[in-house]
Amino acid sequence: MGNTADQVTKQRRPLPSALTKDIERAGYYPALVADVVESAVAGDEIVSHLVHQETTFDHDSVRRHITVLALTPTRLVVAHADDHSSEDEGAPPDDSAPGATVTATSECVPLSAVRGVMLTHVVTSPATYVPGSLGRELTLTLGWGAVSRVDVMPATCGDPSCEADHGFEGTIATDDIGLRISADADGTPALEQAMAFARTLSAAIGH
Repeated sequence: MGNTADQVTKQRRPLPSALTKDIERAGYYPALVADVVESAVAGDEIVSHLVHQETTFDHDSVRRHITVLALTPTRLVVAHADDHSSEDEGAPPDDSAPGATVTATSECVPLSAVRGVMLTHVVTSPATYVPGSLGRELTLTLGWGAVSRVDVMPATCGDPSCEADHGFEGTIATDDIGLRISADADGTPALEQAMAFARTLSAAIGH
C-alpha cells in the first residue's frame, strides 16, 4: 500500500487544455486558480466548463473576482477566488503590494443536489429580435441549497396598538450563485460558452 503522497499524485490529472487556456485568458492568478480547480476536480473527467472573471466597484474599493464552474459526470465543481480586503480600501488591486492576499474557495456539489439552472436573457430592441440570437446578455443562476440565510424579525398581529409579545418570524433564503455574462463586455464566445454550459448542466441534472 503506497503512502498518502503517492496516492495524491496518482489522483492528479492535468486540466483540459481548453479550461487551462480560459483560466490563463482571464488573467487572474492563473497558476493559483488552476491548482485550486485541479485539486477540487480530483482527477475526474471534465465534461464542460465555464470561466468568468469580473471586476466590481463597491463604494471606494475595487475587487477582482473569478469563478470557474467545472462539470464532471457526477459533480458540479465551483471554484471562486477574489481579492482580500486591504488596508487601503480605496486603492486599486496591487499584485506586488506586500500585503496583497487572495482568498480561493472550492465546493463540490453532487449533481443530484443541484436544484435548478436558470437563464435570464436580456434582449434589447425586442421588436427587431432575430430568431435564435437570444440577446447579447444573460445571467446564469445555479441553485443547490448550499448556504441558507435566515432573516428574522419580530412578529406582529397587525394591530398597531398591540404591545403583546408575538415572538419572532423569519424567512429562509438560499444563496445561489449568479454569473452575468455580456457579449459587449466579455465577448460573444463567452456568451455562447455560458449558454452551452447551461444546456449541458441542465441535461445532466435532468437524468
